[in-house]
Amino acid sequence: MIIEEKLRDIQAKAAEISEQMNSGTVSGDELTKLAREYSRLSELLPLIDRYFQTVQGIADANEMLADAELRDVANAQLVELKAQLPDVERELQIALLPRDAADDNSVIMEIRAGVGGEESALFAGDLYNQYKSYALRKGWKIEVIEENPTSLHGYKEIVFKIDGVGAYARMKFESGIHRVQRVPETEASGRIHTSAASVAVMPEAKEIDVVIEDKDIRIDVFRASGAGGQHVNKTDSAIRITHFPSGIVVTCQNERSQFQNKASAMAVLRSKLYEKQRLEQQNESNGARRTMVGSGDRSEKIRTYNFPEQRVTDHRIKLTLYKLDDILAGGEGLDEMIDALIAADQLERLSNMD
Repeated sequence: MIIEEKLRDIQAKAAEISEQMNSGTVSGDELTKLAREYSRLSELLPLIDRYFQTVQGIADANEMLADAELRDVANAQLVELKAQLPDVERELQIALLPRDAADDNSVIMEIRAGVGGEESALFAGDLYNQYKSYALRKGWKIEVIEENPTSLHGYKEIVFKIDGVGAYARMKFESGIHRVQRVPETEASGRIHTSAASVAVMPEAKEIDVVIEDKDIRIDVFRASGAGGQHVNKTDSAIRITHFPSGIVVTCQNERSQFQNKASAMAVLRSKLYEKQRLEQQNESNGARRTMVGSGDRSEKIRTYNFPEQRVTDHRIKLTLYKLDDILAGGEGLDEMIDALIAADQLERLSNMD
């Protein structure tokens, strides 16, 4: 069978890479590359072993049917193993789905306050704190690149980086419009208001992923303003980069030096261009079809946080969890939501392969 030949090839490839890694003849970047490939294949090996054991068990039980004394045992084994096989095959199919090339990347995220004034800015701050706590719980590093805070400790906009292997794989489904329904602290009558903030998640791009020509950009230097320390009003350290072909404009003034701000701004620009390329390629390959979970559309309403009912609803998969405090704290409830989104995406991609 073709599928079994493919699984044998994976086993052989994993053995070959393991031998190369242990030979002492590779080092540096080549060893790192081999280690990542082996890590991916090693996740498949237990599933492949389980599949072959199940298939072999069915074959052995069929042979046992010829022996009258073993027939009852064989029939019982066949019933059990045949019931297991579809689950084993489905689990293996999901594991063999093509991986997003950016899944192992770190991410750059943007949160922008939307409709709702100061309440929306406060909610943008809640979302930032949620992702910050979640990142720290995962052992990832977080770094603010650009921020525009409000007087009540909210954010009109905040751009930050989450640095960790596999961060994009878990955070990519957070892109979209997040709504909050609650009574604002400034609301004297106790009426529930609905506000919104948008979240954009981009895989961090390396220089090799996106080439930016000097002729395509303009770099402006200006005096930083706002919160950030006394230095901001004394030096022309803030950077604004305009990318002419795309029209993308990126600013950064959070760092103390012009050099650091330029590096941060270029990293954001590179990631924006990388995301733009990826979405264009995705749209070309998918044609008119848009995936239910991962369309990448920032204008899509994806989630509602309802404080009076302590519930969070993800509208793409129609999942409601009554764990609002835990989710906003970046706890296990957020993991549960993300796991459900990943599972829904996998099942949808499987059905589109049929």
